[in-house]
Amino acid sequence: MTDRDSGVFITGTDTGVGKTLIGCALLDLLKSDGISTAAFKPVAAGARETPAGLRNDDAERLMARATASVSYAGVNPVTLAPAIAPHIAARQAGIRIDIERLAAAYAFLRGRAQFVVVEGAGGWLVPLGPRQTMADLALRLDLPVLLVVGLRLGCLNHALLTVENIETRGLDVAGWIANQVQRDMPAVEDNITTLRARIPAPLLGHVGWLGDRRNSDLPIVARAGLDSVGIRDALL
Repeated sequence: MTDRDSGVFITGTDTGVGKTLIGCALLDLLKSDGISTAAFKPVAAGARETPAGLRNDDAERLMARATASVSYAGVNPVTLAPAIAPHIAARQAGIRIDIERLAAAYAFLRGRAQFVVVEGAGGWLVPLGPRQTMADLALRLDLPVLLVVGLRLGCLNHALLTVENIETRGLDVAGWIANQVQRDMPAVEDNITTLRARIPAPLLGHVGWLGDRRNSDLPIVARAGLDSVGIRDALL
């Protein structure tokens, strides 16, 4: 593995499109290859109060799949209680999301594992403060980007705009994964064909509608829909 291929930044076309699902499946895949991993959820909005403090479900799921033993705060440095846009939740909590602090937390994880799976919050341009967005954090970390496209009406526009902005910022789109989040979405295959013709990066998997499966089963099911060889070629 090269220094450049030390991690990946997972973003999505929107919130709720399966970034954590894909992140967990990716961590499983890397573990099966004997690669040590760390999970990084730099900002999470939507958390429950526990005796140990605020905890976000997505961050905990990623943490459980990684091989590196890291504290919760190391995996999710910024945990915000309300499930709203991070910059609004941070303002309500009276805190400022510091990208340099998050970059330092990522650097710490890089010293604990061969590969770090980083999951953004919401979509690509979700604000983190008055001027900075999740895209600015991805640019600071300088990682290849894995785009999760939530297959539902409107996904073509969302996916193409996201890819255009990633490329405009000079980052590499390592690949994209189609995840069907609308059960009765019409013309699924036609939508995938359209995106394959317009996104230069490879399609690295197609996860079908998963229905109401239990969360603990989802990474295993998702992994079956990933192109394992393609992912290895794109990320490792």
